[in-house]
Parts: sequence; structure tokens; C-alpha cells
Amino acid sequence: MHPKAGTIMSLFHTTPGYISGEHLSRELGVSRSAVWKHMSALRKEGYCIEAFPSRGYRLVSSPDIINPYEVRTQLKDSRVGCRLKFSKLTASTNADAFRLAEEGAAEGTVVLADSQTGGKGRRGRVWSSPAGVNLYCSVILRPSIMPQEAPQLTFLSAVAAARAIELTTKLTPEIKWPNDLLVSGKKVAGLLNEMSAETDCINFVILGIGVNLNMSAELFPDDLRHPATSLLIESGVRVDRSLFTATMLNQLDRLYADFLAHGFGPVREEWQRRCNANGRQVLVNDSGTECTGGLFIGIDSDGAMLLRSDNDKLHRITCGDVRVI
Repeated sequence: MHPKAGTIMSLFHTTPGYISGEHLSRELGVSRSAVWKHMSALRKEGYCIEAFPSRGYRLVSSPDIINPYEVRTQLKDSRVGCRLKFSKLTASTNADAFRLAEEGAAEGTVVLADSQTGGKGRRGRVWSSPAGVNLYCSVILRPSIMPQEAPQLTFLSAVAAARAIELTTKLTPEIKWPNDLLVSGKKVAGLLNEMSAETDCINFVILGIGVNLNMSAELFPDDLRHPATSLLIESGVRVDRSLFTATMLNQLDRLYADFLAHGFGPVREEWQRRCNANGRQVLVNDSGTECTGGLFIGIDSDGAMLLRSDNDKLHRITCGDVRVI
């Protein structure tokens, strides 16, 4: 999208009703005919814009795309989202963000894509990334914490995504340890963090967030290991992808500020309240053949799962697939 068209979109979102061609011309520093050309270009991209001779222009509806200009207008004055980079197609937003971070990109830089060819989840599993339906997002953070504390940020991004789902739909998601969001027991979002660090400091952390927004059932691969769903399937209502993206980034920014000010405690408490295993018996397959069972009693300061077995033994689990009994 041309920068001038982006400015027009910003004006549409911040100005109720019609905007006169004269006002647009003055704000953009272009002629009235140039304004008309930008409107024509926006219509070709799928925006429905009404023109009335004595009133001006009015945005009626937007296409189902993640528009960085629309996202930016809905962000608060924040650290997360200080820079947005959008691609229609990329191999992986995490890989793009990692490269940008190595090149010195500012904390809070967000990489978005409409589709990925190499999206991945935990343990190298494939994350299906079709175009036009979901959110694929990676955020660069540079926290002044020790490397062993970096896993805490996974739980922070899980809470941010859960809050965004509640704020934009009527659904109530649950969090599955360590990095999945569930609706009706089916996976609707996944998180994948990556890090560059020295022995005693973090260079940067990449928060990778994928949320199934408007994906239909036929778009899911046939060989999924676990049942998956989307917000559209569960609610019956399409999600405004730009609105959802901005909502989630605003929540992530708020949580990150609290994390830097108050530590992991408040995030851990909210995460545990939202966890589907909270206070329940679970089985953890942690090596492909061995299972550890017990009562889920929470997570520790490193994000490890804490289980109490029938013989009152405390188990600390750092990896594995969890099943609630």
C-alpha cells in the first residue's frame, strides 16, 4: 500500500462520517485528482469506499487483510509495535524477525505475514500457514533478564493472545502448557520463542505467535497430531484480522511493561488461572515412551510444570506433551 493511501486509511479510522476531498487533499499535500487516484487504488485492494459529491468520502468496509496502517492506528503509545513489517508471503516470520534483530532492529519491532511457507511449532512440527485467514506474527524483545528467565516470556505471550481472543470474540480460551491455546479442547493458537544470548545476558528474544482466526475446516491438514480449530469455526463469526492483531499487540505491550516492572509473578498467576490443567490430574509424555502423572499445581519461576504424585513426590517437568485426565 502506498504511504499516502495508508494515511487515508488512518484518517478514515480516526474521523467519523465523511471526509471531504478538500480536507484529504490538504492533509496529504496532494491535488484532489491525486486523492481520487488513491481512492481508486484502495477500491482495487478490496476497500469499499463511498463517494458523495457534497460530503466527500466514507469507508464502508475493509477486506479481510492484515493492514499495517490499520493496525498502527489502533495501537496505543507503546513499545510493542513501534515498527511494523508486513509481507504477503515469507518463509517464517520468526526467521525474518531473528535476522532483523541481528541487524539491530529496535525492541518492539513486529513482523507480520499473510502466509508462511516454513511455519513451525514446538519440536520442529509444521504450522500450517495458508493465506488470507490467520495471524502469523513475531515480536522482537530485548529484556534485561538472565537467559534462564527467557522462557517466562512464552507465558506472557500466551496470556496476551488469550486476552485478545476474549476481547474480540465471545469465546473463552484455555492455555495448555507450555505454549498452546485451546477452544473447546482444540488448538487455536501456538507460540514459539527463540533467543540469542550470551552466558549472562540476552541479546534478544523472538516471540512467535500464530492464531487461527478465519480458517475453515477444509484448510486444516489431514495429518494433524492434535485436533485444531479456528475462531471462525468456534464462534461462527469472522474476525477482523487487523483489529485482532492490534488488540493482541496492545495486550502484549501492557503485559511486557508489567513484567519489566513487577517480574514474572503477576503473569504466572493469570496464566495458571487460565491453564486447562489447573488443579487437575495430568499425564505427561516426556520422552516418547515414559509418562509422568500427577496433580498439576502450577509452574515455577522458569516456567517448568510442577506435578505432585500420589506418593506426595514433586515432579518438575521441562518438556513433554500433556494430557488432562
